[in-house]
Amino acid sequence: MSVYDAEYQRKLRTPEEAVKVVKSGDWVDYCTNVCTPVLLDRALAERRDELYDVKIRGNLAFGPVMCAECDPTREHFMYNSWHCSAYERKLCDRGLCNYIPMIFRNVVPYYRHFLTVNVAMMCVTPMDRHGYFNLSCASGIAKGILDKADIVILEINEHLPKIYGGFDESIHISEVDYIVEGKHDPLPEFPIPPATEENIRIAEHILPFIPDGATLQLGIGGLPNIIGKMLAESDLKDLGMHTELCGDAYYELFKAGKLTNKKKTYQPNKGVTGMVFGSKTLYEWVNENPGVIVEPLEFVNAAEVIALQENMIAINNCISVDLYGQTGAESAGFRHISGTGGQLDYLTGAAMSRGGKAFACLTSTYTDKDGTVHSRIVPHFEGDIVTIPRSQAHFIVTEYGAVNLAGRTAWERAEMLISIAHPDFRQELIEAAEKQKIWRHYGHK
Repeated sequence: MSVYDAEYQRKLRTPEEAVKVVKSGDWVDYCTNVCTPVLLDRALAERRDELYDVKIRGNLAFGPVMCAECDPTREHFMYNSWHCSAYERKLCDRGLCNYIPMIFRNVVPYYRHFLTVNVAMMCVTPMDRHGYFNLSCASGIAKGILDKADIVILEINEHLPKIYGGFDESIHISEVDYIVEGKHDPLPEFPIPPATEENIRIAEHILPFIPDGATLQLGIGGLPNIIGKMLAESDLKDLGMHTELCGDAYYELFKAGKLTNKKKTYQPNKGVTGMVFGSKTLYEWVNENPGVIVEPLEFVNAAEVIALQENMIAINNCISVDLYGQTGAESAGFRHISGTGGQLDYLTGAAMSRGGKAFACLTSTYTDKDGTVHSRIVPHFEGDIVTIPRSQAHFIVTEYGAVNLAGRTAWERAEMLISIAHPDFRQELIEAAEKQKIWRHYGHK
């Protein structure tokens, strides 16, 4: 029995009652990933015909977002995402979602200084006896959004793990306006996909650069998680975790005895993250685990904090690279795919770290829906969004090798990138580099 039980009961509402506070023209926030408020979203969608111009922000929602699905004209609800999941990417394809450009460490400062939040709603763990709700897998940005909101509604999700925090991992009932309960499906799971031959070769090119005791950041997406799992099968030891997202690769590293956090030069003995999503096993591992803590992304992703870790290794996925060293990780041409996320944060921080290295990884080719094979290393971008500017290019890795572009001339970059392109495309890339006047050996074949 808690002294806060009476206050809890006073604030308890059905989802339908709670969403009555939303008015036409409001800005509503759903927070992120498995903490997206599914019961409240469903109840708000039921109010479609009585509401107009309600703008909703979320990110990494795994779907369905009923307020987006129920309103194809977007006259009533307009959904927007800070970082698109595969589901939100499909919403973008259908014209039902807009991306909000950002760098992840800046998201909460954007709210604090520039943005309006009329109503914030998210899933949390059940209240503890001290009156606190744990912000769980969304702790990296949740508290900053809730602090800015005029009205805070919490949805209790009985499946969420309670994750210990350095700070801002919980909210007290005194800061909450309404509470909603209800039955939830088990949390969505995102296990590591099977490794392809290309994935294995990419990992093999990265392994020689990683020393024992390194601290790892593995980005969002299948490829970094596959690489992390392969690191668990390597001879490396005493690795650490400092990352915006904790996925299953970290559990695999822990299970293999590789992830000890003992050699971290900052926050030793603690694996640090801002968000969590993956398999049921991962959620069980982080639940009340003193060895894993969540902290706000404006801290976790700050370059000056990342740089405090010696031998900081950042491994991220990208979509394409042009011969100037520009890297795209969020769009394919004009088609939106994901977002900037923390990739630029970790590239900057790792490059500042003593012994640090940042890797942008991609397979050398992809096959389109018509069966045509295309090179991911291209002469120049045509509509692709640049995630990493050429001035900050570091290691680029394909199944054909790893090259470090830092400090290299335009012609050196062209030579290095062509050397790790698929052999079938190297000649046409050389010819393009000649036309772009970034090929040193004119006429060389």
